[in-house]
Amino acid sequence: MIPPVANRFVAGEELDEALDHVADVNDRDVGGILNLLGEHYHERAPADEDADAYLRLIDGIAERSLEASVSVKPSQIGIDLPTNAFAENLEQIVTHAKSHDVFVWVDMEDHTTTDTTLDAVCNQAQRYPHGVGLAIQANLKRTREDLERLAEVPAGVRLVKGAYDEPESVAYQEKAVVDEMYEEYLEFLFREFDQGVAVGSHDPAMLSHAKSLHDTYGTPFEIQMLMGVREDAQYDLAEEYDVYQYAPYGPKWLQYFYRRIRERKKNALFALRAVLGI
Repeated sequence: MIPPVANRFVAGEELDEALDHVADVNDRDVGGILNLLGEHYHERAPADEDADAYLRLIDGIAERSLEASVSVKPSQIGIDLPTNAFAENLEQIVTHAKSHDVFVWVDMEDHTTTDTTLDAVCNQAQRYPHGVGLAIQANLKRTREDLERLAEVPAGVRLVKGAYDEPESVAYQEKAVVDEMYEEYLEFLFREFDQGVAVGSHDPAMLSHAKSLHDTYGTPFEIQMLMGVREDAQYDLAEEYDVYQYAPYGPKWLQYFYRRIRERKKNALFALRAVLGI
């Protein structure tokens, strides 16, 4: 059983719990983005098992007619394996999702996997136009080139600031610089993309900038925020904009939180502040 502190950020251990959570937020005009917890598999069997779990998740979303998409981590479905597991599993998931009219987001992990992830998503987008999207990190110095490439591909883009501790050689380190790049890349997306723009941020300044860009360019967009973080703001924003809540679920919730806290100590403070509402 998930304790109260973690329960705020995880939509249950079982599939039905996750689907129930999405149904609840749907009742408040917020969509769901479901992610099965699990990552960095170094054997094919667990990667294939999680890929199969995503097929069942897609079935559940379709059967209950939920306003929801799925979000997959590349290392969860085989990107760390010396085989074609990642590309094969992603194709299986996207193909199944397309047949059920469910959108597939692909999370972006550390910079060493960016090229492989980008290639795989672009390939699937050509096969299934507007059926798949990719998270792009504003802190990476290569991001402008990646966005220019994606502008020519029928794929969605979720712009995030970036959560990984990347080396200075590939990523901006100062928060002010990352914020500046985020705003610049947002403007590029609203100017160059006619659809598929997702603003992945809790930062009121970035959300305000996105609203202004929408007024200027008229580009459709959605706001994506995490379960358990500024949820009141999510429901308020949903009165005027398309809002989706990223909700992880699954029995691996303990490992997920422990690993996040160990990787970056400030995540512990972030979680505490979110729980206390400060």
